[in-house]
Amino acid sequence: MSEQANIAIITGGASGIGLATAEALFPRNNWIVYLLDRDAERGETAADKTGAYFIRVDVTDYASLAAAFGRVFKEHGKINFVFANAGIALEAPPETPKELSNEPPAAPSMKMLSVNLQSVMFTTHLAQHYFRQSPAASGPRCIVVTASSASLYASAIAPAYAASKHGVLGWTRSIAPDAWKQDQVRVNAILPGIVRTNILPPEMFAMFPEQMLTPVDKVVEVVLLLLDGDGDEKAGRELRSGQAVEICGTNHYVRNQQEYCDPVMAAIMGVGA
Repeated sequence: MSEQANIAIITGGASGIGLATAEALFPRNNWIVYLLDRDAERGETAADKTGAYFIRVDVTDYASLAAAFGRVFKEHGKINFVFANAGIALEAPPETPKELSNEPPAAPSMKMLSVNLQSVMFTTHLAQHYFRQSPAASGPRCIVVTASSASLYASAIAPAYAASKHGVLGWTRSIAPDAWKQDQVRVNAILPGIVRTNILPPEMFAMFPEQMLTPVDKVVEVVLLLLDGDGDEKAGRELRSGQAVEICGTNHYVRNQQEYCDPVMAAIMGVGA
């Protein structure tokens, strides 16, 4: 069966956008889905619910992630779709000293960058490795990365989150051209607004009117659009690779990269290399 089936790996797959994407793949037939997550209880429940396979993984641990990819590839001999979706939105800020002191403050935590950015770099690195070993005629070769609307805008209330997601978008756009040119692997990013998932506590969603929230189903719609590589009539262009699709409410927008200030800067950044 796995010779004809397409093989998907979804990080952060035990809940939220990852789980909803897995649920959307199964009615399409011929998909075998692996949910990667650190939450074993949720992961096993999600696997039972969807018919997917669950592998407990800490995405910030490269060895753990690499072992999961290796297991999937050994089982099926190919990988077709990787959804680098794991991430966090909240982290306790470092304590502010109660009294002024000449001593340096405690170092800020790098967990946000580790989970949101480093894990995406790990995941896409592994995906590209196994795509190169997958037969070219064995189905799609596609990576979708969950960035955020905070990839585009400053956020005074969540600077570490915004920094991590700016990095995610920069990484995605930077690797996409060579991934397509060298291996015909499509790499694209989704940039959702506020989505009601367990990434935030329920009381935080109460701060926003319902019309400001982005439905999970809308996010999944865009993920599948990128997976299929179909032309997007709304955007008037083909979503091939290196695209960033912002999702706000029930609308989505293809967001172009900022223009280079001049040809010299374009050359410095490697355009045309």
